[in-house]
Amino acid sequence: MNQKILQDIASLPPIAQKEAIDFIAFLKQRYALCAISKNNSSAIETEPFIGMWENRTEMKDSSTWVRQLRQQEWG
Repeated sequence: MNQKILQDIASLPPIAQKEAIDFIAFLKQRYALCAISKNNSSAIETEPFIGMWENRTEMKDSSTWVRQLRQQEWG
């Protein structure tokens, strides 16, 4: 099967070969990230946006903050 895939890619024009290689790289990255997330449920905790509002005192009670914001905007 691997040999058939290589032959199929080789039979394509050069631009299509590059697209096929790019798509394979995309799939590898996508499924590697899925595997990481599946095996490590805390992976999201390492994302830079987690905790970005940690020191914002007006957001300690997020429900109140949103309620006040909505009231200011829409009455």
